[in-house]
Amino acid sequence: MRYTALMRSRPPFPPRQRGAALLLLVAVLGMAGAALLMSAYRPAGDDLRHEQRTQRQLAAAREALLGYAAQYGRLPRPAASAIDGTESAQPCERADSCSGFIPWVTLGIEGTDSWGKLLRYSVTPAFTAAPILPLTPGDRQVLGRNRRGEYIELAGRRPCELYAQCPPAVIYSSGKNNLGTSSQGVAQAAGVGTDLDERSNDVAVSQFISRARSDDPRSAGGEFDDLVVWLPIQQVNARLRATRAH
Repeated sequence: MRYTALMRSRPPFPPRQRGAALLLLVAVLGMAGAALLMSAYRPAGDDLRHEQRTQRQLAAAREALLGYAAQYGRLPRPAASAIDGTESAQPCERADSCSGFIPWVTLGIEGTDSWGKLLRYSVTPAFTAAPILPLTPGDRQVLGRNRRGEYIELAGRRPCELYAQCPPAVIYSSGKNNLGTSSQGVAQAAGVGTDLDERSNDVAVSQFISRARSDDPRSAGGEFDDLVVWLPIQQVNARLRATRAH
């Protein structure tokens, strides 16, 4: 009896062992918490890197278009198809026939964004045939949204006349989520039905939307992650003047 009572009164582990076990438990919990935090923040970091890379690709495409204008005295037509990156052989007679994909083979650039979707390209028909008269206006327009969700004019004003300075061309990426066309030429479905501005860009011919990224379906225009750039007509005309000078 005395031996049994003595055994019951003793702690199962010495104090040092209990302390070491507690420290080990704290360390394990800390590592688990750090892993959870890293997994939570990694997608946002990856998305940012993809977005930055796509912005560089769009900038490279814009420079390639300006270089093409300086060399040939015009802008190229869209690509022949989603799987043929050479410039379409068909002349642009209407606004809708001049909207498609960037002619990546003709320009010698990468034709997709960092998510593997083809870069979209829309150009004013009059700027695809040389010689281009000095006062020829562009007919593309880019809209944004203000804090109240109302559309505002970012580039160009309707009607596109000399004083309105509408861009002659627009390039854009469909972003990570929703819509777009893969490098294999497969159209991507939209995962949501509330991305109104993205859907508008997907079928746009001459009027495009560029605004801040949003994952909130309640925001004006719904979810949005398109990346849009345009060619200011002043830059295009400067390259065309350089061509005429030679």
